[in-house]
Amino acid sequence: MSTTETTTPAETGWFRTLGARGRRAFVGAFGGYALDSYDFQVLPLGLTAIAAYFHISKGEAGLLSTVTLVVSAIGGAVAGVLADRIGRVRTLVITVATYAVFTVLCGFATNYEMLLVFRALQGLGFGGEWAAGAILVAEYAQPRYRGRAVAFIQSSWAVGWALAVLAYTLVFNLVSPDLAWRVLFWTGALPALLILYLRRNVTDAPQVAEQRAESGHRGSFRAIFSSGLVRKTVFASLLATGVQGGYYTLATWVPTYLKTERALTVVGTGSYLAFLITGAFAGYVTGGFVTDWLGRKKTFALFAVLSAALILAYTNIPTGANTLVLVLGFPHGFCASAIFSGFGSFLAELYPAALRGTGQGFTYNFGRAVGAFFPTMVGFLATSWGVGGAMVFGAVGYGIALLALLGLPETRGQELA
Repeated sequence: MSTTETTTPAETGWFRTLGARGRRAFVGAFGGYALDSYDFQVLPLGLTAIAAYFHISKGEAGLLSTVTLVVSAIGGAVAGVLADRIGRVRTLVITVATYAVFTVLCGFATNYEMLLVFRALQGLGFGGEWAAGAILVAEYAQPRYRGRAVAFIQSSWAVGWALAVLAYTLVFNLVSPDLAWRVLFWTGALPALLILYLRRNVTDAPQVAEQRAESGHRGSFRAIFSSGLVRKTVFASLLATGVQGGYYTLATWVPTYLKTERALTVVGTGSYLAFLITGAFAGYVTGGFVTDWLGRKKTFALFAVLSAALILAYTNIPTGANTLVLVLGFPHGFCASAIFSGFGSFLAELYPAALRGTGQGFTYNFGRAVGAFFPTMVGFLATSWGVGGAMVFGAVGYGIALLALLGLPETRGQELA
């Protein structure tokens, strides 16, 4: 919820306006999402080695990402209900513990089917963490700063991604590929340290906790499809589907594209991904300021158009022009990430306190579940089109996002009900 107004500059003062409790909540949510990203990214980074170890096709490899995302939709929806019923912080602890445990277990898989099951269960925690953490910070933030405050939480995805690439580069240069992908999964135990911080230092926003306690409709899926909310729920779900379908195409297949079609080494792939990730971090942060300045809907529309155009450009660069691939990595990562910056604030503003977790958890993760089929589709199309050609399918998602915006209201500057 809003705290006392200050006269600090908008560029930096938003963090002070969170108050002491809000700043601790920010640190906890930032760390949770960064490690969530880390545990997700170890799969696409190790995918080539995993495919070779288990002798699986590109379609089966893509299914590993898809099953993670589909099950994460269930985890996210359930976590949203839990956030409304037992609180944001307690839900955050449960989700972090879940994705950490099953990421580690992935490293012990003895066959493809076992890895598929462990990765699916990892998705339960992976899907739930963002909803709980984003709502927690949104409820501490002032309306005029909410977009950028929650966007900085989104930026932690790039931090976790960068840590995963560093770990990948180190591990795959020191250990044989048959063991390296397992070691990468075992490093997913890191989030356990965050749980101690959350339990000792972070609490829900007091006024919001009181509002939830007084409501008779906490955590109800039926309520978000009531006559007053059904339009928001349907179109927000479509928006999340389009944006995440485009993004997960990029996140899942770029490492493979760089290795197989651009013929880059492990170190070379890491260098190219560094440009992409740097752009992603800048995009998350910048997108937060843009969504507070331009508005939620215009920001989504702007970056949807730019992201689709950059997918087409990135995957149609002539063979031998790898320098151009390197250069385009920054704007590609920037736009594909900046579009996410408005989600946390926008979805929080669409729903009342007692249904905020349920609404945000359902819509965002419905989008994740349906968008999850984009990487699998790319995997199957890659057989005849090549990985680069098939990745163009991701641009379709951004078209869906643009259409979804037609059915949603603008919420910039809105007080949380």
